[in-house]
Amino acid sequence: MNEVWNLDPIYKGFDDPSFARDLARLEEALGELKTFADGLDTADPAQGLHRGLALQETLCEYVMKLAGFAELKQAANTLDAQAGSQLGKILGLYSESAAPIAAFESWAAAIPNLAALIDGDDFLGEYRFLLENLKDSSRHLLPGVGERVMAKLKLSGSSAWSELQQYLTSTVPAVFRGEKTNLSALRNLAYSGDAQVRREAYEAELQCYDAIKAPVAYALNSIKLETINECRLRGYGSPLERTLKQSHMQQATLDAMFAAIQEYLPQFRRYLKAKAKALGHEQGLPWYDLFAPMGRASSQFTTEQARDYLVELFSHFDTELSQMVQTAFDDAWIDFYPRSGKAGGAFCAGVDCLGQSRILTNFDGQLTDVVTLAHELGHAFHNQCIRSHRILNHDYSMPLAETASTFNECVVMNHAIAHAADDQERLALIESQLQDVTQIIVDITSRYLFETAVLDRREQEFLDADSLCGMMLEAQRQSYGDGLDQACMHPYMWLCKSHYYGSTFYNFPYAFGGLFARGLYARYEQEGADFVPKYKKLLFTTPIATAEEVAKVADIDLTDVDFWRSALKTVAEKIDLFCNLVP
Repeated sequence: MNEVWNLDPIYKGFDDPSFARDLARLEEALGELKTFADGLDTADPAQGLHRGLALQETLCEYVMKLAGFAELKQAANTLDAQAGSQLGKILGLYSESAAPIAAFESWAAAIPNLAALIDGDDFLGEYRFLLENLKDSSRHLLPGVGERVMAKLKLSGSSAWSELQQYLTSTVPAVFRGEKTNLSALRNLAYSGDAQVRREAYEAELQCYDAIKAPVAYALNSIKLETINECRLRGYGSPLERTLKQSHMQQATLDAMFAAIQEYLPQFRRYLKAKAKALGHEQGLPWYDLFAPMGRASSQFTTEQARDYLVELFSHFDTELSQMVQTAFDDAWIDFYPRSGKAGGAFCAGVDCLGQSRILTNFDGQLTDVVTLAHELGHAFHNQCIRSHRILNHDYSMPLAETASTFNECVVMNHAIAHAADDQERLALIESQLQDVTQIIVDITSRYLFETAVLDRREQEFLDADSLCGMMLEAQRQSYGDGLDQACMHPYMWLCKSHYYGSTFYNFPYAFGGLFARGLYARYEQEGADFVPKYKKLLFTTPIATAEEVAKVADIDLTDVDFWRSALKTVAEKIDLFCNLVP
């Protein structure tokens, strides 16, 4: 079986004549879009909508193919200077489309009979969701040159402050056991099997933050004040309202989800206290042992065995999914093994020009690596389910982005736990799953509470580093409760998490995604094969509907607390298993 993915069907290289040809076509499409935007004042509404969307489709087609190829080449070899250079060139060209696209969107949103035009036109009807959202979003656009001014001010405002946080956290001097290291390496030691290493790494990590806390506090204060002022200028009731609108999600859904989470937090605390006791702690789990490994996973897989395992397992769920998994392995969609220069982690990228995806992993043969493959193959299946949409409808909101991937994880993990070789392997699998879920539920709750508190207070006062640390600890007390050792928490989570320095409330979508998929899996367990067509239609609907409308495809009401309870109940069952397995 292949070790690296095959990108030749896209381009055989940057010297492929078709690459140069498509790059020239991209420039032509950009020129046509600019010319079109300049003549919008006299454009016929129906013809203008058709022309504007068609030009964007062409532009998107070439950008996704060209930039996608360069990004994949760069991920496979981060030292590939040509890939970086070509990617910069392509994205530079694409950035020139921002102004004409913004002009088209403003023009389209102002068409008085837009709804009637959509109703009477099949092509426009396919873009109903996109156009209706343009209309709604236009109410929040700044008049005149406001949008251009705001974009330029951000370069020396929030964007610059965000870069400062990244720079300071990536360059702060770090020492571990007398040796120079870096913050990322220290944080990775939280997963060490050596308890003393975990504790010393945690202590060294906190010392790093103390050295940079003042400038990063200034960065956070500046970003959040800019957010508050921008939302007010745009007419949003709050930064949270803006995030919910961008997520195509109702406040009632968020409230229902957090209401269920609050009910189940005691279950997570039970898990944390059981883990603490097993590791010899009597006052709750100290922060440095949150990611301590437990149990022993002995199963090993080759890539061929991983393929056979996943194909067989998914064949019991859906033939289409199983066949796509087989194709992904057999047709070299996957770059498997770690190597020098290759990007870390794992991801899935859609390749629309081929009707396929490409997956990068750093496969080491563990069962957790097979779960990672299943996760990324879930993204590939999601890509496949939406492929029949028009190309501008190939995007979906962040809360829905992890639906298929997490659902796949549920399929694999539930089977693996049920068929573990022994109790030690079963414990290792359950602990791995509970670690992840605790982060997306309990820790995300603390992050949501913290960001809410910062936005509530920032307009009236500057929050220095000590104040931010105090607010972070209070948020952790509210979410983790007595599951954590109150004398050993993490006051600097506000400093190290880059999410606070980018999009506002870049936290609750993780909880939504993890629970939504688990709730769907619970429905599958109840309904069996009858659920599968609903599930695939649900995935198909994700780019063209709100979160609530997507869920209704599977007869789910996201504003009903009971749905979220059904998802959390599946986690509580794993906690019961964990507590029965630990000493």
